[in-house]
Amino acid sequence: MKIRVKVNGTLYEADVEPRTLLAYFLREELKLTGTHIGCDTTTCGACTVLLDGKAVKSCTVLAVQANGREVMTVEGLEKDGQLHPLQVAFWEEHALHCGYCTPGMLMASYALLQENPMPTEEEIRFGLSGNVCRCTGYMNIVKAVQSAARRLSGASGEAVGEVATSGTAAD
Repeated sequence: MKIRVKVNGTLYEADVEPRTLLAYFLREELKLTGTHIGCDTTTCGACTVLLDGKAVKSCTVLAVQANGREVMTVEGLEKDGQLHPLQVAFWEEHALHCGYCTPGMLMASYALLQENPMPTEEEIRFGLSGNVCRCTGYMNIVKAVQSAARRLSGASGEAVGEVATSGTAAD
């Protein structure tokens, strides 16, 4: 089937098998390997991307379901050579560790902050409950989302742009 999908702001046209999962389309066809595949059963969340602004696990979405829609992957967070405040916060708060879950955690966190710019710790934990991290214990991930929320609270428009100088890990 022929599909047209906008990924990270770029329109792509491709022929795909009807059974191709979005995760494999992104990784193999578009070479956007930031979307990790960990389980193919929606258990781990490493493959989380945004589909029309909503967090979805791309291992259970067919590429044909993205036809005519917009997808944002972890690669779409960086703008004009600047890391997104979430990416900076994950680095500063040591929320990366092995990094396998990081793309999915970043995208789920991004979606959460789009809906709730200043979530509580409980809301962050609930918002990330569909994403599994096997090595950090989650505390630093929660701290990173809190830090990013503080950084973004003064930002206008879409949650992208320069990183504020306050709200560092020492706060």
